[in-house]
Amino acid sequence: MTKHITHWIGGKPFTGTSDRVGDVYNPATGKVSGTVDFASRTEIDEAVAAAKAAFPAWRDASLSKRANVLFTFRELLVRDSAELAKIISSEHGKVESDAAGEVARGLEVVEFACGIPHLLKGGFSENVSTRVDAYSILQPLGVVAGITPFNFPAMVPMWMFPVAIACGNTFVLKPSEKDPSAAIKIAELWAEAGLPEGVFNVLHGDKVAVDGLLEHRDVKAVSFVGSTPIAHYIYETAARNGKRVQALGGAKNHMLVLPDADLDLAADAAVNAGFGSAGERCMAISALVAVEPIADELVAKIKQRVEGLTTGPGDDPSSDMGPLVTGVHRDKVATYLTSSVEQGADLVVDGREGLPQGDGFWLRPTLIDNVTAEMDCYKDEIFGPVLSVLRVSTFDEGMALIDANPYGNGTAIFTNDGGAARRFQNEVEVGMVGINVPIPVPMAYYSFGGWKASLFGDSHAHGTEGVHFYTRTKAVTARWLDPSHGGVNLGFPTNG
Repeated sequence: MTKHITHWIGGKPFTGTSDRVGDVYNPATGKVSGTVDFASRTEIDEAVAAAKAAFPAWRDASLSKRANVLFTFRELLVRDSAELAKIISSEHGKVESDAAGEVARGLEVVEFACGIPHLLKGGFSENVSTRVDAYSILQPLGVVAGITPFNFPAMVPMWMFPVAIACGNTFVLKPSEKDPSAAIKIAELWAEAGLPEGVFNVLHGDKVAVDGLLEHRDVKAVSFVGSTPIAHYIYETAARNGKRVQALGGAKNHMLVLPDADLDLAADAAVNAGFGSAGERCMAISALVAVEPIADELVAKIKQRVEGLTTGPGDDPSSDMGPLVTGVHRDKVATYLTSSVEQGADLVVDGREGLPQGDGFWLRPTLIDNVTAEMDCYKDEIFGPVLSVLRVSTFDEGMALIDANPYGNGTAIFTNDGGAARRFQNEVEVGMVGINVPIPVPMAYYSFGGWKASLFGDSHAHGTEGVHFYTRTKAVTARWLDPSHGGVNLGFPTNG
């Protein structure tokens, strides 16, 4: 029996009147596991109206009250983290250990937001003029929206809503229609934590829902994570409608390996960063740049490790990697295996071989060697378990290759040379850098985001930039007249 997934508006499930629905699949079986309602303009207006109605009271709630709700939500999230991981695995396909890691990283942002009384402190300057003080205060925006991708149905929304809600805003989440159930579980936890009705809402759907939020006059800001073409569209459309926008786009993350690196460490890192979550993550390493003469040895080590990985259902503890999210996406990723060989690369490990039995959306880890910058498997963001190896002669050639790429999300260097590492972190045109760390996702108290075509807008996610994005600064200049200094008598007793 398939399940029915509907919206969450005003603190409770909300079916609405739209008759449009989408199918939700179990990627390990290829079978439909549920249907999800798609919002019409009516449901969009309902969600935004609920958030707008809840805003005045939540804005005026004390910082202690907000922090208390966040602390309670944090405890409930810890309590139900295993259940949430199972929900994610069943609709996304990633193995449950990956899903549990996703929940844990999202939890870090919740914990960061629990410190909101400190994070919202403004500034104060006494006597900027005679008996005149100046100070700044941070205030929430109002109704804000988050539009999030399929690859991290819990973590990416948690980059947004804990900070937004802690700052006093109300929130409308539009999760991916491919794996929508995690958002509803999160909404249920918020309700249990005591969050007032309407502060957190979930609106399911497709482009109709997205455009409805981008164009709605009562939505003040939009956060997005997804592909670069859609991020560009989100940025332009929301900005045209007068909204603050934070749109994180795609990636082509490079891992530069120098000849002095520990090759076993580099090989382990390449496998974990390239094939974890089936490569369906914006921080996956998809291009390994080997500085000669170590490429042959490094490729051999990676090949050995890849051939030992087990691909299988996400709920099987023996699985190292699960299926891809949909059959359409799996088929698209597989085309790069064919085109890479046609364009002159060497297919070292073919992920189309040795697949699990059944109708799941399977593709095993794939390793491609002797890739060049002109090949499609390098130019495109594949978003699947495909690792391409490019060979260069020098550090400078590797750096130039990375900087020439239009994306600037994440990168890593593997070396034991501190000078080379320092030069790399100083000069590379990428927003997040790892040094002997393959997936340099910042901790919650720093901010997540790339450069170049990986970001549209000027604020990264969570951390202090997240607080900045979800608040606006009000500057106040104040004079209080004092009768003892010749001011106007304000009606209180004077001496004598």
